[in-house]
Amino acid sequence: EYGFGYTEMLLTVNHEIAPAEMALGAGGLGEGCVDCHEPGVLDWDALGWTPAPRQLEQFVTLQEELLSWNQRVNLTRLVEGADFWVAQVLDSLWPLLNELQAPQTPLRCIDVGTGGGFPGLAVAIALPGAQLTLVDSVGRKTAAVIAMADSLGLADRVQVRTERIERTGQDPACRGCFDRAMARAVASAPVVAEYLVPLLQKDGEALLYRGRWTEADAHHLGNALQPLNASLLACQQRDLPADKGPRHLLRLRPLATCPATYPRAVGMPAKLPLGTSAD
Repeated sequence: EYGFGYTEMLLTVNHEIAPAEMALGAGGLGEGCVDCHEPGVLDWDALGWTPAPRQLEQFVTLQEELLSWNQRVNLTRLVEGADFWVAQVLDSLWPLLNELQAPQTPLRCIDVGTGGGFPGLAVAIALPGAQLTLVDSVGRKTAAVIAMADSLGLADRVQVRTERIERTGQDPACRGCFDRAMARAVASAPVVAEYLVPLLQKDGEALLYRGRWTEADAHHLGNALQPLNASLLACQQRDLPADKGPRHLLRLRPLATCPATYPRAVGMPAKLPLGTSAD
C-alpha cells in the first residue's frame, strides 16, 4: 500500500528516487494537511508541484460533478472532504511525482478500471501534456466519466472506452502504445499486471496502486511477471494524511515484448491468475 510516512523499498538496483520523492521523506504529506476538507489546506508543495489556479478550479469542478453524478449513478462514496481531496485526488497523484516535475511532457497514459474517473481524470488535470485513455466495462460509469471530462474541458485529451480490459489489451490501437498504464483498486496484483503490461511501449511503466502489501503478495507478483516478460522496478510506500491509511505503489517495466497470448480471454486472468500452479 502506499504510505506517506516514507518508507521506500527499492527492489531493483539502478533505480534513483527523484528529488521530489525524497522531499516527502521529511514528514510526508500528512504534516501539511490541517483538516484536509478543502483544497487550500493540502500541502501541495509536498508533491513538489502546486496546481495552477485553473487546475485547482478543475479539481473543484470535478468534485461538484461527482456529487451530481453520484445521485444518478453509484460511482464512488469518496466525494466529500478528505475522502475526495486525500483519498481521491492526492492518492491519484502521489505516484506521479516524477511526471509532475515536467507536466507538459507528452505522455500516453491509460487508466484501467477507471470507475468514477480516478486516477485518470485527476492525472489529466495535473498533466496537461498527457493524453489519457480511461477504460471501464460499465456503461453507466463511462457515460458519467465522458460527461465529466467534457465539463472539465478535457474532452480533447481524454478518450473513454467501454469494454473489458482483456479486449483493450489485444486491440492494436492500444497494445504496446502507452508510456504509463495504471490501475487503482481493480484486482489482485498478478491479475492487474496481466492487464497492464501488454499495453506498455518498450520504455513504459505500469503503475499498480495498492493498499497493504506483504512478502507473500510480492512473491505471487514475481511469479506472474515472468511469463509477461516484465519486472518489478520499485515498491514505494506512503501513509496518506487524514488517517486514510497506508498505500503502496508498484512500478513495473517490460523486459521484452509481452507474448501475444496475454492478456488472455475475458475472465481468464481473474479466474486463473498468472503465477498459480494452474497457469
